[in-house]
Amino acid sequence: MPEGWLLVRGRGDRPLPAAVDLASLTLHRSTRRPKVQPGDVAVLYASVWQALFGVVEIAGPPELDPARGRWAWSFPLRPLVALRDLDAAPPVEAAGIFPQSLWRHSYIRLAADQLAAARALIEEAAGAEVRPACRTRRAGS
Repeated sequence: MPEGWLLVRGRGDRPLPAAVDLASLTLHRSTRRPKVQPGDVAVLYASVWQALFGVVEIAGPPELDPARGRWAWSFPLRPLVALRDLDAAPPVEAAGIFPQSLWRHSYIRLAADQLAAARALIEEAAGAEVRPACRTRRAGS
């Protein structure tokens, strides 16, 4: 059965910008060999923002690049849903995940209820992001 994960994106010295670069959601790096497996599902967490902003599928096995220094491990991602604006992202605590447990990690395992709550929050926020565009449509168009 696939596992659920939280992937930490951005750092205190290099926080993510408010506008999410959707093209950057295709790879995740780690300092140690990740335990993730293809088919696992992960939630994206913006560390400085302390917010959840995407859901991805692990798209391939972890790979080691010995030429890289600290972030030598990586694995490919397939985005399932992602917010375009971190200002609209729900707080991580709303999914029962607490930031003090995250600061030393690039990823952590989630319990099934945490994954389900996080995914629902992100999907709800993603729906809210597109609603204003729908309101501008004219009847019959």
